[in-house]
Amino acid sequence: MGDHKDLTEELAVSKVKELAEKIKICMFCTYNNENKLQSRPMSIQEVDELGQLWFLSDRNSGQNAEITMNPQVELFFAEPHDKFLTLHGTASISYDRATIEKLYDPIVKVWMPGGIDDPNLSVIKVIPEDGYYWNNKHGKMVAIAKMTAAFVTGHTMDDGIEGNLKL
Repeated sequence: MGDHKDLTEELAVSKVKELAEKIKICMFCTYNNENKLQSRPMSIQEVDELGQLWFLSDRNSGQNAEITMNPQVELFFAEPHDKFLTLHGTASISYDRATIEKLYDPIVKVWMPGGIDDPNLSVIKVIPEDGYYWNNKHGKMVAIAKMTAAFVTGHTMDDGIEGNLKL
């Protein structure tokens, strides 16, 4: 078994920032009107100094409709064999032009044909409340080597560190 280290406040924010910015894409999960989890991949645009995560989205999207009904969201980040992060939080939607311009990346045009001036472009802000993280102490290559050794020898060689996050 790996090491366990719970993180709170500034250390939790730092871990969220480190992992989310490295992984970049998460499964962004909302709840539909039947209270069932709905998931779709989304790319973060920014993790700010408070640990809040910012996304760009279409005003007419399923996630926007579901956030309007129930602002509770779950975010799942994964970089196989190396880094994992789950967050539970509250989302809000904004149409603030200054924030859109700050967060905009030209790749967004793939989903929003009108680009930065698309009238349906919105911002989702997620304020995480808590979560869980797991990552390797020594990186992906060492983790794969230890997994191989564990498979061959039949002994556990967990190189991970994990813990709860309270923001």
